[in-house]
Formats: sequence, structure tokens, C-alpha cells
Amino acid sequence: MNHAVILAAGEASKHRPLIITLFAVFVVATLVITIWAGRQTKDAADFYAGGRQFTAFQNGLAVSGDYMSAASFLGIAGAIALFGYDGFLYSIGFLVAWLVALLLVAEPLRNSGRYTMGDVLAYRMRQRPVRTAAGTSTIVVSIFYLLAQMAGAGVLVSLLLGITSDGGKIGIVALVGVLMIVYVTIGGMKGTTWVQMVKAVLLIAGALLLTFLVLLKFNFNISDLLGKAADNSGKGSAFLEPGLKYGATGTTKLDFISLGIALVLGTAGLPHILIRFYTVPTAKAARKSVNWAIGLIGAFYLMTLSLGFGAAALIKPDEIIASNKAGNTAAPLLALHLGGTDSSWGAILLASISAVAFATILAVVAGLTLASSSSFAHDIYANVIKKGQAGEKQEMRAARWATVGIGAVSIVLGALARDLNVAGLVALAFAVAASANLPTILYSLFWKRFTTAGALWSIYGGLVTAVGLVLFSPVVSGKPTSMFPDVDFHWFPLENPGIISIPVGFLLGWLGTLLSKEQPDPGKYAELEVRSLTGTGAH
Repeated sequence: MNHAVILAAGEASKHRPLIITLFAVFVVATLVITIWAGRQTKDAADFYAGGRQFTAFQNGLAVSGDYMSAASFLGIAGAIALFGYDGFLYSIGFLVAWLVALLLVAEPLRNSGRYTMGDVLAYRMRQRPVRTAAGTSTIVVSIFYLLAQMAGAGVLVSLLLGITSDGGKIGIVALVGVLMIVYVTIGGMKGTTWVQMVKAVLLIAGALLLTFLVLLKFNFNISDLLGKAADNSGKGSAFLEPGLKYGATGTTKLDFISLGIALVLGTAGLPHILIRFYTVPTAKAARKSVNWAIGLIGAFYLMTLSLGFGAAALIKPDEIIASNKAGNTAAPLLALHLGGTDSSWGAILLASISAVAFATILAVVAGLTLASSSSFAHDIYANVIKKGQAGEKQEMRAARWATVGIGAVSIVLGALARDLNVAGLVALAFAVAASANLPTILYSLFWKRFTTAGALWSIYGGLVTAVGLVLFSPVVSGKPTSMFPDVDFHWFPLENPGIISIPVGFLLGWLGTLLSKEQPDPGKYAELEVRSLTGTGAH
């Protein structure tokens, strides 16, 4: 184990009571919020959409809390620290994606549905098949995203508490799983939203503090910071130029384009982001909340520049890699170095930033679980299994049991994924969302001829193509950084399937519609168009 990691673990062990106290304070505070919100959750609208009582600013804060996941805070800082310019491309992709969500999806989706993506599709198509497909896609995307968060929690807490045993890491994953089940079953959307708002404030404050300390160290001279980062990285000026990670060969350049497409288009299809648009009272508020989210998320992703380049300037790359191959601990290690590696301040900063990162994981995990359990209960249980005959109480009970089931699956898969590459899992979640969900949503909202067959071909085709290509890609096997590095069954050369799977999702939606004999009801489309554009008749 490298010097920096031993140092971090040593400082953490000296101040373990402080670290455990900070973690416990956050967990207890969020549980209190959840129980308080749970007492106000009376019906399905409260459980799924927080009673549609949140303001545009509150929802914007919660959306940013939902979006800035472990991949954003830990992953991007690590990617910039190791790959410089190419690492920052993740920040650009995640941010630009919001323009697609704002311009194409936020307002029409808020107007057209009640609680889930399945509501929008079922409005003018055959209910049972499209709701089953929408529910399946939502659960698959959410579970891939959950795995990345669970793996991030394992890495973070084991570093802080000095846990090296597999049993200990599995215990951490199980703890996160149990907490998310409690948040969602007790608090529903109200509890989850308040937790996300608190977490967003903490994360932005933590990033702001680290940014200020990094800039202070270099007398607010960004040129000095970048110069030191380039020198310390061992890569020289290449560290500040494109091509360090994506650019060595034609394949890596193609991989970069594929990643960029998935990041930009994936956000508008992410289920835990889509359901947030239903928590505000009007479409105008949905649009405003996206504006707030763009501002908050934009500020945060600008700060990831100083976090990543600060870590590159102050910590040797081999020290970051020794702590975690993917660089996921760069931000906590930066906090330790900024505070002083042998000082109490260093340990306090390390503990505080790690507690914020843990808060980030818990909040995002709760949002994902709520999205998938809502889709199961509302789309699959109430409208497919019970054929629309389920009462609100039955539906909410089903959502709570689905939360327990999804939590259990996530704990088992998260335990298996504890040492895996989390960046690949997040990119896959974006690629699946962009391949299966986005084509179907856009066709449904904007194409009069779109049919049930087109929706099914698009969702299942995009889903199978994206997941299939990743299974046979270097993310899973064939490289030292793969999930299974000791075997090689990959034949697809790219790590990101988006460049193939996203066009396939759009193409299959178009083809399925053309080949189906179903005649869409023009009256239904006209109703949906009026509702999506004006909000008339929206819930």
C-alpha cells in the first residue's frame, strides 16, 4: 500500500471517533427528516410526487442533489487527476446534457404524465405492454446506476475506517442498502427530496471549500495550478491537451464520441431525473427548476476543475492509483493534503469531505430506488397485474415491498461489484437510458404515427443492444481494468456502446412503427400534443 494511502488510513484511524460521529450525525439528521416527511405522506401523490408541493428552487436543488452522484464528485475529480483534459470531458458531457432535458423533455413530460415515464407512453398506446416495457427499462437503468453508488460507498468508507476485509466491505454495502430502503419506504418522495436538498447544499459547500483552499495554495493563479498539475502528473504539457485517454488510436477516439453521445443524451432518459419533474405544481415550475439545476450543477462542475487539477498538482498519480485504480479517492486525498497530512485539520477535512461524499451516495441511491419501485408499483403492479383495479393503499404497499426487493438485489449485486470499475457502470446506465428510454419518449411526444409496436421495439431493442454490447466489451473482460481481468471474451472494441445502441434504439422505434399494422388514434395524439405543450388537463 502506498504512502498516501497509509497516511490517509493512519490519519483516519487517529480521528476515527470524529469520522464516525460525522457520518452518524448525517445519517441521524436525514432519518429525522425522513420520518417527519413520512408522517405527511398520506396518499399516492404524496408518495410518488411529494404532493406536487415543491417550489421550482427546491426542486432545482433536489434535481442537482439527485444528479451530482458519486460518479460526479469522486469519479470526475479522479478522472481529471489522472487524465487531465480528457477527464474534464465528463464534466462537459454531464452539464451539456441538461440542455437536451430542458429543451425537449422537462415541460412536455411534466404535462403529459402523472408519476412515471410509463404514464406518458400509455396515454395513446396499449397500456399493458408499454407499461411492462417502461417498468423493465426503468428498473434495469436504476440497478446499473445503483451498483456504481454501492461500489463507491464501499471504496470510500473502507478507506476511512481502514476496513480491508471483504466481509467488512460487504457490510458497508449492506448498510447503505438498508438505509435507502428505510428512506424510501418511510419518507417516499417527500423524504427523499428533502434529503437530496440537504445533500446538495453540503456537496456544493464542500466543493466550494476545497476549491477556495486549492486556489489559495496557488495565490488564485490558475496558470500556476495547471502548470504544477502538468509537471506533477509526469505527462508534461500533454496532460493539458486532448488525447491522453481518448486519442491514442482510432478506436479510443471513437470511444470518446460514443461516451459523449451517451452522456449528452442519457440524462433526458434517466428515470430518477424524469420523476423529479412531477414534484412541482406546474409545467412552468418544472422548466424553472431545470434552470436552477443547470446553474447549480454548472457551478459544481466548474469546481471539479480545481478539485481534479488540484489533486493532480498536490498528489503523485501513483499515490492516487494505489488508493483506488479508477482514482475514486482523489477528492478525499486532496482534502487530507490541503489540511496537512500530519495535522488534525487534515483529518477533519478528510472526514468532512468523505461524510459529504457518503451523503451524496445515500441521497442518489434513495432517488434511484424510489424511481424503480414507483415504476414497478404504478406501471407493472397497478396497471398490468391488477389491470387498473388496485387502490392507492395497495399501490403504495406494493411500492414499499418493491423497495425492499430492489434494495435486496442491489445489496447482493453491490457486494459483488465492490472492487469493480464504477465509471463503466455509470456510463452504461447513461447509454441504456439514451438507447431505450429517450427514443421512446421523443417519438411518443412528437411523432403522430408512433405505435405500441414501435415503443416495444425501441425500448427492448435499445436495452438488449446496450447491455449486450457492454457484456462483450473491455469493460467486462480482456483488460487489467476490466470487471473480470483474468478472462477475455470481449469482441466489441469500445467501452461505451452508445454510438451503436442509441441509433439502434431510434431506428427500431421507427421500423417497428412502419411494420406494425396498428392504426394510431389521431385524436389521442392531438390531445397529448395540446396537453404536453400547454399543460391543459395536466395532473
